[in-house]
Amino acid sequence: MNSRLFSAEMKLADVIHADYSLLLLLHRFGLNLGFGDKTVKECCEANHVSCPLFLMICNVYSNEAYLPMDKEIERIGPDVDQLIAYLKNSHDYYLNSRMFVIEEQLKEISENCEEHHKKILHLFFNEYKNEVIRHFAYEEDTVFPYISGIVHGSRSGNYEIEEFKENHSNIDDKLNDLKNIIMKYLQGDALSEMRIRVLFGIFSLEEDLSKHSLIEDKILIPLVKKLEQQYGRQ
Repeated sequence: MNSRLFSAEMKLADVIHADYSLLLLLHRFGLNLGFGDKTVKECCEANHVSCPLFLMICNVYSNEAYLPMDKEIERIGPDVDQLIAYLKNSHDYYLNSRMFVIEEQLKEISENCEEHHKKILHLFFNEYKNEVIRHFAYEEDTVFPYISGIVHGSRSGNYEIEEFKENHSNIDDKLNDLKNIIMKYLQGDALSEMRIRVLFGIFSLEEDLSKHSLIEDKILIPLVKKLEQQYGRQ
């Protein structure tokens, strides 16, 4: 975990050197490698990305102790569409990249397992994957349109972001069972290296999803609460 906060005048390369896991955020913001010695502000401006929003997400992602102040949250109010786009891009990355790789690795591992263990692996992974899909679908079909509606003057109904907060659970919890099956209960040395790689992938996905939840808890929900107060009920 990074212990310092990043600033707009820092070189983007220095930010990545300080926490290489932030490489995962670049594509979700439409930022590409090859940025030379440009600062964070220069890179954001060149790509029409909100610098305050990018920095806030980097700081939340890299420093779990960081909590944005009210004035910082208010400052990114006009950038809520970019925040939603970032979250949608994250969903796409989790489902179509990270989870796809893990699923393919599990298929390879399971070919060398007893039928009982093969069925358990597929069962636990599919249950987890379906829960993730349901969670993301709820956000994209209900939460994000609600937020966009507030900003564009079409808020209606009785829904409030507090409902999302109350039901917002870490969707990575179910990964523990899958990790334990691979670590504790698959016997023999078959594909040992592959099993280690898939465990690294699962631990990494779990950590990334936890940070994704932090971004929603520390940025999205407080921002929408302020928007609800600002725009009121139509």
